[in-house]
Amino acid sequence: MNRRDFLQLGAASLATSALQPAFAEVLGSKPKRVGLIGCGWYGKIDLLRLIQVAPVEVVSLCDVDRQMLEDAATIVSTRQVSKKKPRTYRDYREMLKQRDLDLVLIATPDHWHALPMIAAVEAGADIYVQKPISLDVAEGQAMLAAARKHGRVVQVGTQRRSTPHLIQARDRIIREGKLGKIGHVDIYCYYHMRTRDNPPDIAPPESLDYEFWTGPAPLRPYNRIVHPRGWRAFKEYGNGIVGDMCIHMLDMVRWMLDLGWPTRIRSNGGILVDTNSKANIPDTQTATFEFGSLNVVWQHRTYGHAPDPKYPWGATIYGEKGTLKASVNGYDFIPMGKGDPIHEEVKYEFDQYPEDKTEKDIEGHVAPAVRGHMRDLLANTITRGRPVADIEQGFISTTSCILANTALETGKMITWDPVKGEAVNDPQINRLLQRPYRAPWKHPAAKTT
Repeated sequence: MNRRDFLQLGAASLATSALQPAFAEVLGSKPKRVGLIGCGWYGKIDLLRLIQVAPVEVVSLCDVDRQMLEDAATIVSTRQVSKKKPRTYRDYREMLKQRDLDLVLIATPDHWHALPMIAAVEAGADIYVQKPISLDVAEGQAMLAAARKHGRVVQVGTQRRSTPHLIQARDRIIREGKLGKIGHVDIYCYYHMRTRDNPPDIAPPESLDYEFWTGPAPLRPYNRIVHPRGWRAFKEYGNGIVGDMCIHMLDMVRWMLDLGWPTRIRSNGGILVDTNSKANIPDTQTATFEFGSLNVVWQHRTYGHAPDPKYPWGATIYGEKGTLKASVNGYDFIPMGKGDPIHEEVKYEFDQYPEDKTEKDIEGHVAPAVRGHMRDLLANTITRGRPVADIEQGFISTTSCILANTALETGKMITWDPVKGEAVNDPQINRLLQRPYRAPWKHPAAKTT
């Protein structure tokens, strides 16, 4: 069975879990053995969507929060076919030491993506790793090198590439030429998502191994903002709103328009309005990614109104024949002059997957995209091909966003050489491509330098 037939089976035959045995025949006589590192919000969303589309066996879970780990094990035992409760681990190294996993999902905070991912490919597993793939550029380079060296299939959680209505927008609007020549793209997020809190530092909860949670990052005093889910407020653990939200839209535009690396990146902004919060990431930022004659311009601000309330987070692609607005919730094509506008909305798939209606904290509008992403990953674990959000594509989009933050920090225009993997004639920028690790953790780039 070729990849196209495999994906058609995934899309058509797996509408209900009753048809999963047919998929099992394609995957092989035994279900793929799966482990999850990072059992919080999106780790569970990803894993439970995988369970929905294939008869996998989740054998191992890992998290440094004991309560979160136990909760995830209980949920998985009720959702997977075998009803078995997975083994649980605090240390991902102990989990991977068993060498009994075909597929590892990584949904830790961003500062913990690189080391577990590289260890998992070295242990022989294929990978699903959340975006952005890394916190610094050198980590991403090491992750890509490890995936290629060990011949592993790696899918990155940039699920816009598997979002059904966005695939339709690409094929129906862009590829059919309805936009004509494209001259400019805006990407943006106007959610008020940067925390405004300023709570005191406290002792970490008893269930959390905060030392291990911090890992290679600087050891800050614990604050309730950080865990769970609030760690993106601090640049020690993530790349701010650019690393969280811009990467999705930049990656989507690169995919839709078949763009490679930006040649130059510049950015400005900072903490311009909300100066009282403990958060140290920008509340305002604009970044320009130059792709030859086409500029893709990002903007976020965590205050005020969105210019278009229907599109508080999305992309607007401007062409000579019309404009395409696209987001996770739908898309709109607005033609210039005569012609009919086209509007499509996300399809929730509740009829096929009724458990989506009651699952705690699920992003229901994203669930179809995650399922599509998982099907594409599984198809490529059989064919050994490159998935739609292959690690190299994730590396390009991640690095571009990291460089936007570096441009803001330094006030420089960055000209990037993707062959050398460095900024052109700029030692200062190149020194910032690899961040220091806190002992005893060692940066993965150290293995190749």
